[in-house]
Formats: sequence, C-alpha cells, structure tokens
Amino acid sequence: MRNYGVVIPAFNASGTIAETLRSVAAQTVRPELVVIVDDGSNDDLAAAIGGTDLPLQLLRQANAGPGSATTRGIAALSTPLIATLDADDLWLPSKVETQLAHLERHPGTSGVFCHLRNFRNDRPDAPEDAIVPGWSRTTMLIRRQVAETVGPVVDPPGGRGEMIDWIARAREAGLALDMMEEVLALRRIRPGSLSYGRDAARDRGYLEVARLAMLRRARNKAGAG
Repeated sequence: MRNYGVVIPAFNASGTIAETLRSVAAQTVRPELVVIVDDGSNDDLAAAIGGTDLPLQLLRQANAGPGSATTRGIAALSTPLIATLDADDLWLPSKVETQLAHLERHPGTSGVFCHLRNFRNDRPDAPEDAIVPGWSRTTMLIRRQVAETVGPVVDPPGGRGEMIDWIARAREAGLALDMMEEVLALRRIRPGSLSYGRDAARDRGYLEVARLAMLRRARNKAGAG
C-alpha cells in the first residue's frame, strides 16, 4: 500500500512554495494528490504553484492558523496514507519511499517521522551541521486512521506548538509513532517564520500545550482512580 497524499498549509508562502513542491515532485514515490491550503494569504500563492506536474488541489480559507489548514487538507484527502509538509521546507528525494518501507516492515506503527537539518533561508545546498529529530509536520507520514483517532490539529495562542500538542494526543491515545534515524528533510529558518527565534507572544502556544497536557493527565488519573 503506497498510495499517499500530501497536505501543505500555506500562509504568504509564494516565495518558497515552488521549491517545496519541486522537492515533492522529486520523490521516488510520487503522491496521488497534493492539497495546498491557503490560510488567508495576501500574496499570489496561486501563481507561485503553477508550472508543476504534480496533481494539485488548492483550497482557500480565512486565516485560522496552520493547524486548522492542516486539518482541512487532511479532510480533503481519501488516500490511506497522509504526509504533511510546511510550505517553506524541503524533502530529500527518498524521504517518502524510506518511510513507506518502514511502515510496511512495521504494520503496528501508526506513523513515522525522520531526522532533519536546518538551513538558513535560501541555502538548502548548505544545511547546518546539527541533525535533530523532526517531530514536526514536515517529517510526518501517518496512516489515515491516526488522523481520525486523534482529531483536528488545534492552533494554540501565538501560533506555535500545534504539532507538539497533536503528537502528544496521538501518544496518549496509545498510537505508535516511530522516529527514523535517517535525515530525510530540510527545515528552512528565515526571519518572520514561525520557527525563527524566540517570541514571547508566539511562545504562549507552548505554555498552552503544556497546560492542556497536564489537564489531560489529571483527568486520566482521576478516571483511572
């Protein structure tokens, strides 16, 4: 079973999404459909995604956050496997094929992630030396049942931490999520992006994610007692 779709939430990503799509088109196993969800952008995203031979579907919504856009994109797919990707990041060509093989070897695994390297804005040819485990949207490949079990990706205040929350909820549901050792993706770090630097307003999301996790643990403990 190698039929997969891709979800890319996009907000003012016209300067990077063409390169992101080229990395999807270069996959050794091509997707059945790529759903791009324009999350209230004010740039010309439609023009930026032209020229690719990928099967694309562009959806638009009022700005609600990357979690909301990811959730809407997943709902638009019917494939048994779902990969997600941020609109400024890149996959290496064997990324999906390697992860598909892992899921085939481990049928009890619900989803798989991989390691990644950061690169600075427009230099994907010169990624930084540090390799980090990519518990992130860009590296995720999941079975459809995972999305149905865990539910929507919820945007916390500030716009950061939605994937940390979603992955935590998946684990709390007893779903097996594996981390591959291979570096199969590159994450762009650029001023203004959600992953750039520390920002007190944006970082509120991490605090809310931690608070919600503690509340869930307290409820589970009370229920078990």
